[in-house]
Amino acid sequence: MRKFTSLAKPQDLSKGFSDFFDTIGLTGGGLVTKAIPAVLVVVALIMMGKLINEPKTALRKGTAALGTLFVAVILALYGDTLFGTVTNAKG
Repeated sequence: MRKFTSLAKPQDLSKGFSDFFDTIGLTGGGLVTKAIPAVLVVVALIMMGKLINEPKTALRKGTAALGTLFVAVILALYGDTLFGTVTNAKG
C-alpha cells in the first residue's frame, strides 16, 4: 500500500480573509501592487485580441486597451505609494 505525503502543512484560517492573504503572502498593499495589475494586464490583452475582429472600432478600443495597460503599470510601480495612506489609516 502506498503512503501519501503531505506537501503542505495545515493552515488555520479561522480569521477569514486576513489569514488567507497572509498564507499567500499578500497584504493590502501587496494586493494593490501585484494582484490587481495582473488582472488588468489580462483584461487589456483580451481587449487587444478582439481588435482584429472589429476594424471599424479598432482605434477606440485599442486606445482603451492601452489605457488599461497604462493603469496596470502605474499600479504595479507606484501602487504602494498611492494607496499607502489607505492601508495604514488609523480610525
